[in-house]
Amino acid sequence: MEINLDANATTAVLPQARQAALAAMAADFGNPSSTHIAGLKARAILDEARGAARRVLGVGSGRIVFTSGATEGIQTAVLSALVHARAALRPGAVVRPQLLYGATEHKAVPQALQHWCTVLGLDWPIRAIPVGSDGRHDLAWLKAQAPTAALVCTMAANNETGVISDLDGIAAVLQGSAALWLVDGVQALGKLPLRLAERRIDYAPFSGHKLHAPKGTGLLYVREGAPFTPLQAGGGQESALRAGTENMPGIAALGAVLRALEQGEAFCDAATLADYRARLMAALGEALPGLVFNAPPAACLPTTLNFSVPGVPSRQLLDVFDAAGLRMSGGSACSAGTPEPSPVLCAMGVPAAQAASAVRLSFGAAESAAAIDEACARIRACGQALRAHGALPALAPGRAAPPLLNRFVVEGACCYLVADAASRQCLVIDPLPELTDELLRWVQCRDLKVVAVLDTHSHGDHASSARLLREALDMQQPGEAPADPLGWPADVQRIHLGAMNLTRLAVPGHTLDATAYLLRDAEGGLRCAFVGDTVLPGALGRSDLAQSDAMAYAASLRMLDQAVGRHTLLLPGHDDDDQQACTLAGELRVQPLLRGVLDGTLSDEAFVTRKAQIERDLAPTPYQTLACGARVDGCPPSEPVGLPADRLLALMGAAPAPVLVDVREATEQQMGGLRLPGAGASAEQVPLPELLNALPRWLRLPAGTPVIFYCRSGNRSAQAARALRRLGHANAWSLAGGLALWPRAVAPVGVGAEPLPA
Repeated sequence: MEINLDANATTAVLPQARQAALAAMAADFGNPSSTHIAGLKARAILDEARGAARRVLGVGSGRIVFTSGATEGIQTAVLSALVHARAALRPGAVVRPQLLYGATEHKAVPQALQHWCTVLGLDWPIRAIPVGSDGRHDLAWLKAQAPTAALVCTMAANNETGVISDLDGIAAVLQGSAALWLVDGVQALGKLPLRLAERRIDYAPFSGHKLHAPKGTGLLYVREGAPFTPLQAGGGQESALRAGTENMPGIAALGAVLRALEQGEAFCDAATLADYRARLMAALGEALPGLVFNAPPAACLPTTLNFSVPGVPSRQLLDVFDAAGLRMSGGSACSAGTPEPSPVLCAMGVPAAQAASAVRLSFGAAESAAAIDEACARIRACGQALRAHGALPALAPGRAAPPLLNRFVVEGACCYLVADAASRQCLVIDPLPELTDELLRWVQCRDLKVVAVLDTHSHGDHASSARLLREALDMQQPGEAPADPLGWPADVQRIHLGAMNLTRLAVPGHTLDATAYLLRDAEGGLRCAFVGDTVLPGALGRSDLAQSDAMAYAASLRMLDQAVGRHTLLLPGHDDDDQQACTLAGELRVQPLLRGVLDGTLSDEAFVTRKAQIERDLAPTPYQTLACGARVDGCPPSEPVGLPADRLLALMGAAPAPVLVDVREATEQQMGGLRLPGAGASAEQVPLPELLNALPRWLRLPAGTPVIFYCRSGNRSAQAARALRRLGHANAWSLAGGLALWPRAVAPVGVGAEPLPA
């Protein structure tokens, strides 16, 4: 059972709207421009929907134009206003008209302003109206700018925070201004009284799919006397205001929704919506210690909550909610693919770190009490899972056995935490400033003692947070000899971690102080080597930095080869392509420079010369940070690793039996797993940050054994499959589309859902 708590992005279509759309496609399929009976029936549906819109919006006059949605309505309104303002501009006017929009406006508005200014050849200033920390417009600023404004664009209610605009205040400051006024009413419809007839609003676009109508339908209100320029011409439809045959199924469905809203059917009243929000707020407060709301709930729509848990990335929260069948988002669906913090929250002055952890919860105005109660139960279960796995402060330290190797990545830079379950000891290698709080939580939740915090070298792209982390852990004991600049304890040859130990190997080149750390188990076997930026997947660390030692690099590579061999896992300091790890054997196949050094065909001097050529004018990383390694030629392109569901099912009864691996975070795994009919193999649970622990074991499998990774969307599992292939196991795959596209009959079972038949 999915519960949509992302209603500000879209909503399910009401049953009566579905029925109306189907009827318009079947029995009443006529063209409303036709004059025969079928056309007259379609025209009646169109007129009835328009009448319902007038009654719901409370407007007896003005135009109601059916559109494809709010974006088209915004484009039409902006074009109409600019064409009018250009025609009204006096010849030789010195002051250019201003175009003003709320700083928290949906990006469709400023982009439409810029687009039509370019198309119309208008070099007019486009300025954002500032907002306060409560998300409301700065009316004093707007009043000062209103006399020279041609168009003012504001929202009735914000799509990310739910903040309700002071429309009466805006109307007051626009008194006496010639500016036209566009109000985006998308999120307000069905939740707020807009009183369009009482306010001097010139344009108000609406979108059907935000109010339980189908996508691709909407409407634009245009005040009587407001200028209008059609966006589409030719055909005469919509009284020549919008050309093109009307989307009758969509309009019929929208009309059914508007009638249900008008008659009080299916939709909740304001008191009920406020009660639902109060229940959800209580559940969030219990589940997520430290939660803060990014906008005051009392000033917001009763259906929207925007919150953060400082120090916990929104992606981590959204993944566990998604695994529990709760659909939420980090903000506007139109900006979901961008990694930057929400511009809306930034405009409100929310700190960047807090904005980066923001989650938007929004439910529909037609939601049921049972769904809200179930959502609250799942939210509390998600909080328990997050605490159990160290993502949130635990009520009491846990004693769960931590994995040996744990990897954390920030914009391609890698940090490692090595933990010994028996002794409850751990150490941190290459800590990153962004991870300090997360590492502290991780350690404290598992009741571990940190015995060392180390760096592999002096970093050029970021500051080490080792000192800050040591201070937070209070690691320095009175009278204890200080550690060296990389954190290695004075007068210590080995750092013991229970029965395991860590030794160091100087590998100058990338930097003068570059050091590799070798981890050995109780029997002396080499488990892995932390090599910093000396060897990277597909690259060697650059050696043109001020702290580099280019001439020593080749000798260090030979020394590393002698110390660790060709098949030991090398854990890099940077991994921009999500390769997880590498080995010298694998890198020799793709790195000509490394191959030349280790097989003796390339002199140290030639190595330095050729490496310098590669590093000349080295571009920044995809994260716009300093590139710490130069990718070399010979690296093969990524090969497809997606395995469709039907092929996976076919493999279940074959020999050798496939190894299934769930690489979602432990919190997600706790909330729901994958059910496979007649499964011939049980799924292992190896979260992607812990993948390093299992890679050597999978590499020892017979070559023909399929290893099939899966996650929510297929992205993380594809990383795991490519990493295993690159290390030498060619039969590694990722479930195409992940759990999201798995056939419904064998779908994942989430918390609170009924078991699905095998």
